[in-house]
Amino acid sequence: QVQLVESGGGLVQLGGSLRLSCAASGFTFSLYAMGWYRQAPGKERERVALINARSGRTNYADSVKGRFTISRDNAKNMVYLQMNSLKPEDTAVYYCYADRDRGSWGQGTQVTVSS
Repeated sequence: QVQLVESGGGLVQLGGSLRLSCAASGFTFSLYAMGWYRQAPGKERERVALINARSGRTNYADSVKGRFTISRDNAKNMVYLQMNSLKPEDTAVYYCYADRDRGSWGQGTQVTVSS
């Protein structure tokens, strides 16, 4: 059974930092691209960052380039999102995503940035 469990969300002030973690289980983690998405109230879910399975190549939404960094540890079945210089518009529920079959999702973790 595939499981993706996010942690690390919370309340942070403008300009602050948070590090999200996602623990994956139930599939061969090292074979699949992983990503982070977010959904703000009243908005569509949007992709934030993706990381390739083997090469570690990354891709970011324009809105987070230079501020967020996605990384993975294939030995630990973990994917991370380091978020710096946070802005109120980064407030959303952040979801871990595994690019396998039709896609697998975590339950989400709330990130709130206050001004």
